[in-house]
Amino acid sequence: MSYILSDVKGLGKKEDTLKEAGIDSVEKLANMDINDLTALKGFGKATAEKVIKNAQILISDSKADSSDIEKESSSEEMEAAVVKAELKKLEERKFQLHGKKVAEGDFVLVKITGRTQKGTIFRVSSEEDAKTAGIYDEKKAEQGMYTPEFVIIGKPGFLNEGLTEIVKEMTFFEKKSVRIPPTKAYGKRDPQKIERTGIAKFRKLNEGKNPEIGQDFMNKKGQRGVITNIIQGRVIIDYNHPLAGQSLDYNIEIIDKIENFEDKVEYFMINKGIPKENVSEFNVNYIKKEKTIEITIPKMFLFQNLTYVKFGLAMDLQTHMAEEIDDVKFIEVFEKLPLPPSPAESVMQKVEEYNKQEENKKDNG
Repeated sequence: MSYILSDVKGLGKKEDTLKEAGIDSVEKLANMDINDLTALKGFGKATAEKVIKNAQILISDSKADSSDIEKESSSEEMEAAVVKAELKKLEERKFQLHGKKVAEGDFVLVKITGRTQKGTIFRVSSEEDAKTAGIYDEKKAEQGMYTPEFVIIGKPGFLNEGLTEIVKEMTFFEKKSVRIPPTKAYGKRDPQKIERTGIAKFRKLNEGKNPEIGQDFMNKKGQRGVITNIIQGRVIIDYNHPLAGQSLDYNIEIIDKIENFEDKVEYFMINKGIPKENVSEFNVNYIKKEKTIEITIPKMFLFQNLTYVKFGLAMDLQTHMAEEIDDVKFIEVFEKLPLPPSPAESVMQKVEEYNKQEENKKDNG
């Protein structure tokens, strides 16, 4: 950023005097000798010192701003270079995988768009697709729900049965549109999964709150259901999957293969509900000789109930990465908290504070 004479504090109308003497820039004023400036009309020694100092400060600020701009520009160039390198790497990877058939046990990412036969979109693999479909939800985006599916080819538990059978016959970057029947999607609707309970009993199970139609509810067994009706003093809760009994249409594409050990572990962690932005806070130490992986729980998760998350993650790692992992250890470190002062220390501290206050009063008095 460049400055002009009028920007110099304390100069005021004396600017014209400087210009008449040939001092027409902040740089020239900053480099002047005090004796030369006091020789000009209206400049005493104090004023001369002041305006020269203020001019020098402006020059210093200008250089700092210029340096910041250069640093910012350099930083932006570096970021652009990193992005460019990543894009090039992705293109090379895409070229290597394109057209290759997936193999049993491959760790892959599958891009999915799922629709009911009525055209309602219930699953997308990117925020852009969610916005296009008009179903974008910021909370879901923060939870990382608009992402490709992590799948192990040929293994159950990642996709429904129908999609599991389809993807194992696909090649990388092949696009398919398929219809999956209820028997291989979320099953037929089961009348035995519809529960009827009295309102008074429901209130006891719902922290004393009244039921509402459309409300999600979890029973003591951990089953999730939806209240579909309230009639004649009875609450109707449907524990069937919302998509049960429906044929579903999918657009699918296998877009990547996960081969790095650390990346596989990370995807298993995300798959078990650990937010993607928090995964890096879990310190993972792999002891290859012992086929043991140690995962240190970060402070922010120490007081959360992660029992099922830890058990599920350990089972996944031991099952699907059996050649590399035998034991999974979770480490929780509770740092020692500072002890509160003893009663004697507290009394002495108060006495010292009182004495200081009294001394200050005397000094001020």
